[in-house]
Amino acid sequence: MAWSTREIAELAGTSLRAVRHYHEVGLLAEPERRSNGYKQYGVAHLVRVLRIKRLTELGFSLPQIADMGDADGHPADALRTLDAELAATVERLQRARVELALILRQSVPTDLPAELAPAAAQVGLSDADRSFIVVMSRVLGPQGLQTWAEMLRDLPDDPTADAFDDLPEDADEATRQDIAARMVDYVGALHVAHPEFADVQADAPRGARFAAQTAGTTIDEVYNSAQRDVLRRLGTLLNGSPGPDRPERPRS
Repeated sequence: MAWSTREIAELAGTSLRAVRHYHEVGLLAEPERRSNGYKQYGVAHLVRVLRIKRLTELGFSLPQIADMGDADGHPADALRTLDAELAATVERLQRARVELALILRQSVPTDLPAELAPAAAQVGLSDADRSFIVVMSRVLGPQGLQTWAEMLRDLPDDPTADAFDDLPEDADEATRQDIAARMVDYVGALHVAHPEFADVQADAPRGARFAAQTAGTTIDEVYNSAQRDVLRRLGTLLNGSPGPDRPERPRS
């Protein structure tokens, strides 16, 4: 019994293109050709195509199938490896579904991690604040993210924060100094209420220094020059000197 390429594809429940691709990547041996030049496939070819199709349905990639060779035995090690990979995928998808449910239920931002999104949704963040938090969520550790979330949930409705958010780039000297002075009490109260914020970078996966440098770089890029000047003045008022790593703004 001999079948054409189209016939063996139909018998295997796959496509003509797939059979040809198996040849191209070396998974399926080329069959003999009839006198008219057409390929003629036998039972061995059909069994091989069915095996490839079955393994791909289970989740194996074509390179993984190639590594198994032509043997039709029981690839226990490969199956265990695949099972572990699928378990990790299932766990990731389950976490994603939990987060999607949270996003839909509470209308929270999609660009923030689950630890911060609910708290961030409760406050009116400026675009700059939002960008800052998104970046910091990638460099802080679990405890740092929890600290940020708790502080966001407790943010007071203070016009000082709004004044900072609305500060134009061409704000004059007096306006900048006034906002910086007003922010001293605002920021000081937040630190009193959340003393753990002093160590917000302590469990950063890449270290506190990297987190602080990332915060500084992000501040430089997302806030305008007047806002950055206010933060420098605030650092001076709070600490006597802004230092190389400007204090993070708890309003964000």
